[in-house]
Amino acid sequence: MKLTFFGGATHVTGSNYLLEAGGLRILVDCGMIQGSRYNDEMNYKPFGYDVPSVDYLFITHSHVDHMGRVPKLYHDGFRGIIYASEPTAGIVAAALPDTLDKVVTEARDHTVPPLYDKHDMEGAISLFRPVPYRQRLKLNHLVTVIGHDSGHVLGSTIWEFFVEEDGVTKRIAFPGDIGNPPSVLLHDIDFVRGVDYTLVESAYGNRIHEARSERRQMLLDAIDETFRRNGVLMMPSFAIERTQELLLELDSLFETGQLPKMPVFVDSPLAINITKEYSKFSHYFNEGARQLLKDNKGIFQFPWLTFTPSVIESKHINDVPAPKIIIAGAGMSQGGRILHHEMRYLPDSRNTILFVGYQVQGSLGRRIKDGAHEVSIFGQHVPVHAHIRTIGAYSAHADQNGLLEYIRQANQLSSAEASAGKGTLKKCFVVQGEEDAANALAGRARTELGVDAIVPQLGESFEL
Repeated sequence: MKLTFFGGATHVTGSNYLLEAGGLRILVDCGMIQGSRYNDEMNYKPFGYDVPSVDYLFITHSHVDHMGRVPKLYHDGFRGIIYASEPTAGIVAAALPDTLDKVVTEARDHTVPPLYDKHDMEGAISLFRPVPYRQRLKLNHLVTVIGHDSGHVLGSTIWEFFVEEDGVTKRIAFPGDIGNPPSVLLHDIDFVRGVDYTLVESAYGNRIHEARSERRQMLLDAIDETFRRNGVLMMPSFAIERTQELLLELDSLFETGQLPKMPVFVDSPLAINITKEYSKFSHYFNEGARQLLKDNKGIFQFPWLTFTPSVIESKHINDVPAPKIIIAGAGMSQGGRILHHEMRYLPDSRNTILFVGYQVQGSLGRRIKDGAHEVSIFGQHVPVHAHIRTIGAYSAHADQNGLLEYIRQANQLSSAEASAGKGTLKKCFVVQGEEDAANALAGRARTELGVDAIVPQLGESFEL
């Protein structure tokens, strides 16, 4: 069994792993590399493996940094089966047209050919085979796969592979991104225990989120401060999961009278489409979310909420007097309608920009979050006088302690054996984080759990 890291190694984005086992060539994730212009150009580089020879692709979840290059994979000759959970398959099909629009626009702006076209996108979507959690997939007589809920976003999956070699079954887990429970929307993580090998993300590998009990108060404070200044609260938000979770949280706060009444806009065509897609999979929600939605007229049909799918409706947000809340994409301010709102509202000290998701190095969101006094948007210099707030506990990513708990669970056979200091993990590969974060998490795993945790380099291979 051989594992090679073609993406996601010492990078937060671009997840792409090749597992060669049981006579099969299996990819897990094929994500877009996001961030600086250099990273954008990396997406154009040829894949580091023979694409037509790949038999299967498993997608852990629907974020673009885990699935955004799937149409390019199709363009380069992949015709195998793509497995994903039922919600992931549906959300990917809804999200890829938006990704294609961005690909085409960026290509035109930089006078390069598009990364892929509509034919590639439609071809890739046709290869998806949706599967429910815990369904056993027998790829051949030596390789079996089961998907578990990773608690990150709707449909996010830990893919657990069982590989038989010389009469011995080896188990390796690919968790994609790991959730940050408890979630307003999702079930808790379905931990995979007692595996031989696992990957683990490390986006927050060197940080601890605020206590979950504090996050609602921090949100209330940010909104209340902006309300008292008669300002505008901007929330760059990822279309998938973060927007939907925030809407449920806001509705709870409005219903209990904790928030002052003000208009809320979701100004993202993709987020609006994804929210509709979520309504098809409400049976995947946790009981609290299902009950909250029953109390309203329909899925996310809140009386205080306005969706603005068209450009004209988006522009009309400017006519609505402050105070108001605008939730818009993209989550890292690397495109989308949030840029227009940032141009308009960042220069005013009455306003607030609130980050509730990870801001990758090199992104506009990261520069604003790190305290830039001026940023460039659409080629114009925009002064930043708005208040800047960050709430890490709203992240869908586990923090360092949560990631360490995932490793601990993966390493245990049973409670008795765990307490005796025994463990199953032969290696833990720390990926999908900046180097400082990955190294910090690997260090804690080694010293506190006795796990052989390593940070692989891009292109590095391991015989397992």
